[in-house]
Amino acid sequence: MEKLMEYLLLCTFFLYLLSSVTFVMGIAKDKDQQNEKKLRRFSNLAVGMAIVGVIFQTLFIITRIIIGGHFPTSNMFEFTAFLCYTIVIAFVILYFIYRSAVLGAFVMPLAVILLAYASVYPRDVQPLIPALQSYWLYIHVTTAALGQGAFGVGFVAGLIYLINKVGFNRKGANALWLEITLTVVLMFVSFSVTSFAFAAVHYDAKLSHIVDGQPTVEEYTLPPLVGPHDGKVMNMDSFLGLKKPLFEAPVWMKGNKAASKFNSVIWSVLSGLILYALIRLFARKSLREILHPLVKNLNLDLVDEISYRSIAIGFPIFTLGALIFAMIWAQEAWGHFWSWDPKEVWALITWLFYSAYLHLRLSRGWHGLKSAWLAVGGFVIIMINLIAINLVISGLHSYA
Repeated sequence: MEKLMEYLLLCTFFLYLLSSVTFVMGIAKDKDQQNEKKLRRFSNLAVGMAIVGVIFQTLFIITRIIIGGHFPTSNMFEFTAFLCYTIVIAFVILYFIYRSAVLGAFVMPLAVILLAYASVYPRDVQPLIPALQSYWLYIHVTTAALGQGAFGVGFVAGLIYLINKVGFNRKGANALWLEITLTVVLMFVSFSVTSFAFAAVHYDAKLSHIVDGQPTVEEYTLPPLVGPHDGKVMNMDSFLGLKKPLFEAPVWMKGNKAASKFNSVIWSVLSGLILYALIRLFARKSLREILHPLVKNLNLDLVDEISYRSIAIGFPIFTLGALIFAMIWAQEAWGHFWSWDPKEVWALITWLFYSAYLHLRLSRGWHGLKSAWLAVGGFVIIMINLIAINLVISGLHSYA
């Protein structure tokens, strides 16, 4: 069964990847909107691959439920993979409403990036801890992720709008922040590639330290640039002459493998910046300038509508999952519906941000550039929650 699960995940990844490539090929062939039949053919093939990929990932989820006995959203791998799943589902639904091939050319690569990023984390099926053994886990997490999936499509549409509007600009605050946003996305790509590369050569490092008076061994799959506080090297494969961590994690950074996960965040940033520098060196263009030709002929009013519609669909679903269902479960499990846990606070920040987005759009007429920036900013908040809050800050909800 575990082999079947791995094959299903691998098939899902390649189907999403092929869908991405096909969408990009379709819009690249139709830059001047002169070949509508060819574009439609490529788009139909690409969305068909995406749908088959969703079917394979559904089978993967079912297989994992059978093996583990619970819905797979209880660790970083499971939740990130499920977020990828919800983004693709939201995209497929919106594709059949708006028939936007360009949307697919950006959403499907995002799905590939998220699935690759998820696969970096341990994929072992583990039993749930007692605190998570509740049907509210499935209700709370799945509905929250479904809402975030719709937000993800809104983010992509907002990003497309910005690339179209300011992608050709050489200077200006909008151009700078757009480049920073695209660089952050590139960090996900570079981290996934770097992690797979070190996994291929079986890199291994072990550092010991004391946690709550007990000796603990922390394993690293990437060279430890940062080690646990007062940690000692037990084993460390050679990498560029590195024989010990460059510095220690802060004392306040606690939790299971907190230092090694913080190390992963550092590797994400460094590898992303190196990859960005290489792209600039060889392409002699910024990321926004590279992507601009793909979207320059778009109907921006349609893109703006897709972004708004995605967020309008996702908001009530996210409200139910991340706030209402979460509070009900917290009351049942801990006897109080709110505890100011870091992840609870960040979920509230996310909800308030999207509430402000809808308010400003509907009552203040924030359309176009302002609306696109808000759509992008909202998903950045979700990514901060997924990475920084889950991995770096220890709390009741975090995967740290």
